[in-house]
Amino acid sequence: MQEKVSGKITEVVKDDIWVGIKNFLDLGFHFGQDDQKINITVGLFLLILLSFVVANFILKWVRKISTRKMDEIDQRKFISVFKFIKYLTYIIVVFVVLSLAGVNITPFLAASAALLVGLGLALQELFQDIIGGLLIIVDKSLLVGDVIEIDGKIGRVIDIKLRTTRAITRDDKVIVIPNHKFIKDTIYNYTQNHKSTLDLVRVGVAYGSDTRRVEELLLDSVAEQKGVLKAPAPFVVFEDFGDSALVFSVYFSISDSFIDPKIKSAIRFRIDALFREHNITIPFPQRDIHMYQKPSNH
Repeated sequence: MQEKVSGKITEVVKDDIWVGIKNFLDLGFHFGQDDQKINITVGLFLLILLSFVVANFILKWVRKISTRKMDEIDQRKFISVFKFIKYLTYIIVVFVVLSLAGVNITPFLAASAALLVGLGLALQELFQDIIGGLLIIVDKSLLVGDVIEIDGKIGRVIDIKLRTTRAITRDDKVIVIPNHKFIKDTIYNYTQNHKSTLDLVRVGVAYGSDTRRVEELLLDSVAEQKGVLKAPAPFVVFEDFGDSALVFSVYFSISDSFIDPKIKSAIRFRIDALFREHNITIPFPQRDIHMYQKPSNH
């Protein structure tokens, strides 16, 4: 008899505990009527929080698995794309959890649509930045690691976010670029097609110089230069007969456009040394001045 009484007491205590937990989870705000009723409770908040934790764990696992065999540049490119996937996943998780919890998400969707219309009018440039960021990822017109030219400045892209893109310049300054600029303005992407780029150094030599010798010396100046690629092979173009010089350009491919000024500077030093060694003159502009004396009236 005592065992039965004890068992009933235990069941009552368990029922009270479950009822207490249920009442605690049901605490919150309840507003609206019938189908439009919305319940924001402690249980729903904890469910959303748990869903975020699980989604974040899965996303980190997917990111780790996907990038373990990538090099550093490819990892940065993947992370830029992955950020957008993460934001989208969190939004989907919230709406799915709300729907599974019995919350009618139609009012949220309707309110979101109305809110987006209002914000779209007030914050057009912000939305242009966001749309620009999405387009950058979709059409792959810009990737982390690309070398770009914008407003006359050269920079290497280090981060692509939803609203802005960051690039570091050759003098170690960071440019924060609103993404709408990539839609409206013309941006030069030096590494869009491939990592190597074609560049040149232009120089003038005095009239009467041995042009074939000049060609050989210019090719020698880039032959052993660090950063200059062997293929495609460098070549020289006899560009023009200038006012005071024969104009030549030596073309070469480099593997890293970001350090381009250092490479071109080293080549100019080498050209100057070779020309001095072989008595090739780099002229400066010259003008003949004729002075006329006005005849005296006397």
